[in-house]
Amino acid sequence: MDYMQPFGVDIDLVEGVMRDHDRVVVRRASAMLGHYADGAALQALIDAGDPVHYEVFEKAVPAEYGHLLFCISKLYPGRVGDEYFMTKGHYHTVAETAEVYLCLRGKGYMLMKTAEGGCVPAPMARNRLVYVPPYWAHRSINTGDEPLISLCIYPGDAGHNYGDIEREGFPKRVFFRGGQEVIA
Repeated sequence: MDYMQPFGVDIDLVEGVMRDHDRVVVRRASAMLGHYADGAALQALIDAGDPVHYEVFEKAVPAEYGHLLFCISKLYPGRVGDEYFMTKGHYHTVAETAEVYLCLRGKGYMLMKTAEGGCVPAPMARNRLVYVPPYWAHRSINTGDEPLISLCIYPGDAGHNYGDIEREGFPKRVFFRGGQEVIA
């Protein structure tokens, strides 16, 4: 039997990054085409400099049964029109896998949905853990004025299915309207 060596990583809780990460996924406004309600507002944001919406810092762990993958998700504050910045959202490729998000900083929502149309917004705030059950798609939404930073942990073989979200979208969105957060 080949044993993987145990390891540890340092996380900068102020900056919201994993030190000595192996991979960083960076999603700019241009990577979010089709995800926001106001396409013209998104295009204007892209034309004005294509800002980063979120980053994911990962450590290499085998994408196999028995392992746990983990990352730090850093979702920046901002809005596209009156809709708050969000992640693309995904189902897991292995649909019967769950995920946990521990919010380290910021505030917002974990918006979760089923293929049948169920939709649940779970508040995210510092020190709050959100459990995403199997079969639920999920995306983070930042409603604050600082980065929404989360530690995410999920099975090694879970995978990410973004394609269904690109086709289906989410039945609810989070907006800033009339001076407050509105889920519609």
